[in-house]
Amino acid sequence: MLQRFFLLAFTFLSLTSFAQNRMMLPYAIQQGTLNDQFTNLTNLSRSQDVDFKLVRKANIEIIRKNVLDSISKYQKEISDLKQNSSSSVSTVKNLKDSVSSLSTQLETEQKRTDSISLLGIDFAKTTYHMVVWALIIVFALAFLATLASFRKAKVDTNEHRKSVDELQEELQTLRKKSMEREQLLKRQLLDEQMKGSS
Repeated sequence: MLQRFFLLAFTFLSLTSFAQNRMMLPYAIQQGTLNDQFTNLTNLSRSQDVDFKLVRKANIEIIRKNVLDSISKYQKEISDLKQNSSSSVSTVKNLKDSVSSLSTQLETEQKRTDSISLLGIDFAKTTYHMVVWALIIVFALAFLATLASFRKAKVDTNEHRKSVDELQEELQTLRKKSMEREQLLKRQLLDEQMKGSS
C-alpha cells in the first residue's frame, strides 16, 4: 500500500510539474515581447494548410489588446520624450541666451578693465602707460637738468667766492701796502719838514 501511495504521489507530482512547464495558450500569448507573443500564437495555433493556420478569435483579441497597449505605451513614451526634448531645447536656448549675455558682459568688463579714465577721457591701458612713462622720463630729465644747473651754479658760486676772497685779500694787501707807503711818505714828509724848520 505504501508503494501505491508513493507511486500515486510521484505521478501526481510529475503531472503537476509538467503542467506547470507547459503554459496554457492564453497565458503563453500574454507573456514576453510582442514578437514572442506572435511566435507563441503561431506555434500553438492549429495548421489547416501549409500557408494557413487557424487562430482562435479570443487569442487574436488578446494579441490585439497587447498590441494596442504597447502602441499606447510607446506613444506615451514618445510624447514624454518630445516633452523632454522640447524642455531640453528650451533649456539649451536659455543657456545659449545666458552665455551670449554673459559674453557681452564679459566683453564690457574687459573693455572697462582695459581702459583707464583720466580727466573724463578714456585711454587704453597701453596708451595710458606710455603717457605716464613718457611724463616720468620727462620729469626725470628735467630734474636731472635742474640738478646739473644747481650744481653748476654752486660750483660757479664757489669759484666766484674764491675769486672775490682772493680779490679781497689782494685789496687788503694793497691797502696795507698803500697805508704803509702813505705812512712812510708822511714820515718822510714830517722828517723833511722837521729838517726844513730846523
